[in-house]
Amino acid sequence: MPRYRAIVAYDGSDFLGFQVQSKNGVERHRTVQGELIKAVNQMGKNPAERIKVVGASRTDTGVHANGQVVHFDLPFNIPGEGVRKGLNTILPRDILIKQVDQVSNDFHARFASHQKRYYYRVSTQDYVDPFKRRYTGHFHWHLDPKRIEQALPDLIGEHDFATFAASGNQTATTVRTITRAEIAVKEDEHELVFTFEGNAFLYNQIRIMVGVLLEIGTGRRAVDSIPALIAAKDREQAGYTAPAAGLYLDEVAYNSL
Repeated sequence: MPRYRAIVAYDGSDFLGFQVQSKNGVERHRTVQGELIKAVNQMGKNPAERIKVVGASRTDTGVHANGQVVHFDLPFNIPGEGVRKGLNTILPRDILIKQVDQVSNDFHARFASHQKRYYYRVSTQDYVDPFKRRYTGHFHWHLDPKRIEQALPDLIGEHDFATFAASGNQTATTVRTITRAEIAVKEDEHELVFTFEGNAFLYNQIRIMVGVLLEIGTGRRAVDSIPALIAAKDREQAGYTAPAAGLYLDEVAYNSL
């Protein structure tokens, strides 16, 4: 069967994360993967075997995506644009298929990924904006972005990020490589936007890093405190975890398709 790669955007507000959570074959909660599986199987018109949908990243409850990547096999061969249009007529309005391409059958959305980019939006207004509450993390304390800019380079490179991994992390190693860590100030929108790129990220790693960086921005932590936190390998020393609402999976990059 031909394999397809799809780029997916979704508003994660009403999903219990990306990954299907089922019991005895019955999905217990609404998930992005669950909605994609239903749509792909509807398009497949009762295939002999249930079609699986594999995602590049298991985004958490409330986390959004502009560029999640999934793959699936269909029991017929049609152009990717036809698959894109067909799925978008089936899927709920909080999921959008942005692009579909036919790829080789050895392509794997999760294991073939080379690099991932996330961004995190922080609202700095002194109140919670009702139109941003589902799409930004809110932090009303006074921040000095220059302190954060000074601290960011200490995250770049290969490190053991155990301090920045939530207790539910189940990976074999906590060593990860970050290649980009930046902050942009959007004064007109009262927002800070963090961008992180790396080969992979641990469970809640970005939200914990953002929490530490915000505390550095307030002066609660020293600008040069990140190397000591990394060396400690102790989650308790990192403290605050930024809310899920501000996090977006922006792009998953592959060396080849």
